[in-house]
Amino acid sequence: MCVSVPGRITHIGPPTARTIPGRVAVGSNEIEVDLIMVPEALIGDFVVTHSGYALEIIPRGRAMETMDLLGLHENDGRF
Repeated sequence: MCVSVPGRITHIGPPTARTIPGRVAVGSNEIEVDLIMVPEALIGDFVVTHSGYALEIIPRGRAMETMDLLGLHENDGRF
């Protein structure tokens, strides 16, 4: 089974032809992700992540609802 999780973009690095490096806050952790599939994303946007990639930008409300369902909350370290 594959699980995608929502997170908030905290950093966007300089893009190259193959990648847009970024960091996403998932709970109290930050993970390295590639933003190449969502090049319009901005710091503070919520994205769905899976296998090191941000797959889509989602509304804050949807992200919060999903985090609640997963027991995943920003800055509390739970997953």
